Amino acid sequence: MEAKAKVLLAEDDENLGILLKEYLKVKEYDTDLYSDGDEAFKGFRDSGGTYDICILDVMMPIKDGFTLAQEIRQMSPDIPIIFLTAKSMKEDIVKGFSSGGDDYITKPFNIEEVILRIEAILRRTSAGELSQATYDIGEYVFNPTKQTLVYSDGSEQKLTAKEAELLRYLCVNRNNVLDRNFALRTVWNDDSYFNARSMDVYITKLRKCLKDDPSVQIINVRGKGFKLID
Repeated sequence: MEAKAKVLLAEDDENLGILLKEYLKVKEYDTDLYSDGDEAFKGFRDSGGTYDICILDVMMPIKDGFTLAQEIRQMSPDIPIIFLTAKSMKEDIVKGFSSGGDDYITKPFNIEEVILRIEAILRRTSAGELSQATYDIGEYVFNPTKQTLVYSDGSEQKLTAKEAELLRYLCVNRNNVLDRNFALRTVWNDDSYFNARSMDVYITKLRKCLKDDPSVQIINVRGKGFKLID
């Protein structure tokens, strides 16, 4: 039987994590369990954006749930996120939603409640695609799968894999800052000095690719990263 949805579950409490995963499986959700935020991020990145929803524990080792949510939002701005936490203070709830959360469940909770929350959120998001096949950038149409940039006159530029991946992240963060270190970790898998210089070269190449439309710019945001302005 086909799964209802693919779930990324990040929970450092081994017993709770296994219990949740098994219950989700019974309810026909395809679920991957990660025990810390860093492994969860790698799993999300390596999946190519195939998850339909994320359930994130807030207090996790190496990388907390709020940080993980922000990084996931950089890659997939529309994917639904539910936070699980023992904290119930108003400040933490506000921080959870500001980090990109769609819902917030405090522990202890009824597992059936988690299922109901998942179903409610997926119903709200099922009408729209969580990823785009193409992006309109000024006078250009960018196809990240084909790695092409087509201008309004029909002329086409072929991009390299890294150029296309970097441009896709700029597009999903359009008119917002794409964090420099995030881009290095996701596109180059390493934020070393050498890769940072390499990324600067790729940004210059992308600017040249987009130069025929003056309404489109990729600007440096000092100390933070880059912004695609359209």
